[in-house]
Amino acid sequence: MFLIYQIEHASAVETCSRVAIINYQEVLVDSNSSDKGEGLRYHLEKDEVAKSYLDTYQKNSGFFWPNAALGTIGTGLIMYGFFNDNPEDKRLLLISGASTMLLNFFVAKTLEITNEENLNRAIEEYNKRNLPKIYFSPEENRSQSDFFQYKVALSKTWSF
Repeated sequence: MFLIYQIEHASAVETCSRVAIINYQEVLVDSNSSDKGEGLRYHLEKDEVAKSYLDTYQKNSGFFWPNAALGTIGTGLIMYGFFNDNPEDKRLLLISGASTMLLNFFVAKTLEITNEENLNRAIEEYNKRNLPKIYFSPEENRSQSDFFQYKVALSKTWSF
């Protein structure tokens, strides 16, 4: 029981929230509502262009049925491949299922990254014409939320 409490406590402490700074105060970009970027709506509503970019951002960040369908198809192909007795069909189904899921992941990630530009444009448009300025750095927040974080180092040792 104590172990379960510790696990829940650890997961509650590590919330990944994007933060913007307005008037030297931190504001959560993604509030508790289901809409991403809703924490900035109060400020971005003051500018029509910024509000339209925010609305576009929120519309495009919702649930996307083709991604769910493609992921389900990929999972189904992999599962069917595991239960298939023919080795040639099994290999084909496993490879096609994994490829479908990989393609789905890259398409979804590309759409998500492209949509983030709408939020950045909304903040830029607001900052052009309004005060207080919104300071939002996607690079700082990206380190917390990136799925892949690669660090590459090359080295060569010489011995004679």
